[in-house]
Amino acid sequence: MYLNPDLHKPEMKHEPIRAGFGRGLVAAGRHNKNVVALCADLTESTKMDAFAKEFPDRFVEIGVAEQNLVTVAAGMAAMGKVPFTSSYAAFSPGRNWEQIRTTICLNDANVKVVGSHAGVSVGPDGATHQMLEDIALMRSLPNMQVVVPCDGMQAEKATELIAKSGKPAYLRLAREATPIVTTGDTPFTLGKAEVYHRGSDVTIAACGTMVYEALAAAKKLSKEGIEAEVINVAVIKPLDAATIIGSVRKTGAIVSAEEAQITGGLGGAIAELLAEQHPTPMSRIGVQDEFGQSGKPNELLKHYKLTAADIAHAAKAVIKRKQS
Repeated sequence: MYLNPDLHKPEMKHEPIRAGFGRGLVAAGRHNKNVVALCADLTESTKMDAFAKEFPDRFVEIGVAEQNLVTVAAGMAAMGKVPFTSSYAAFSPGRNWEQIRTTICLNDANVKVVGSHAGVSVGPDGATHQMLEDIALMRSLPNMQVVVPCDGMQAEKATELIAKSGKPAYLRLAREATPIVTTGDTPFTLGKAEVYHRGSDVTIAACGTMVYEALAAAKKLSKEGIEAEVINVAVIKPLDAATIIGSVRKTGAIVSAEEAQITGGLGGAIAELLAEQHPTPMSRIGVQDEFGQSGKPNELLKHYKLTAADIAHAAKAVIKRKQS
């Protein structure tokens, strides 16, 4: 697997995942003149500003009107355009889920909904802006793809791929600079989960910012003689059932990790899959039916038990359940 050679080193580079989206959107715009962008008055924050500067005639500033944002995009998709909409995830899909459902998904409209600043790592903005329920909301919609890239490099690739998919898609982005896990050579395919670390004792399936934490947990566990298999499930819908089931058949236990509510998110998707096809001892790392609060990102990750140490602790506990 082609991962960042500086992974776990002090000199490892960090970058906001949303920055990769900005690059990918410009690349998609250069590739296809039908790619257009619409924003709800957060152009710089969501990193849509580079596209707006290069393609001003293909950018629309909707203003603080998130319901209108996606409805206009659905109309543009009906006319053959490939619209990307961006706002904070708390507002899109948080505020305009019904319009996404009715104007985009019901019509299978080729609109890409980009929700930035998701998770508790938004930090001091507090609970109102820390969107934790978006994976569950968007995963429940027919026709909707749900993509949660692990770093800026993967967000760039994901943006270019969903621009070509011809389907509605939700792209979830984090605000803070996080470790760059992947490289330009790291494989990424819609509908495919990737094994980033091989192991035989427990599976750790993670998405978004938690992928780095999962890899750090695997390193920690290895020092204790436990070999964890780490899977980056960047595409939560459609879920790569074959890769996940193939891994748990080998390890016999699984931990999911996401910076979101455990209800209905990645952990919920995996639990549903395994309950039907391969029942397996499982533990879910995520926000445990709580709202966020104001604080520094790292403080909040520790408070909500979303760190490598928490994942490692859960892995050891689920292994004991397997053994018993």
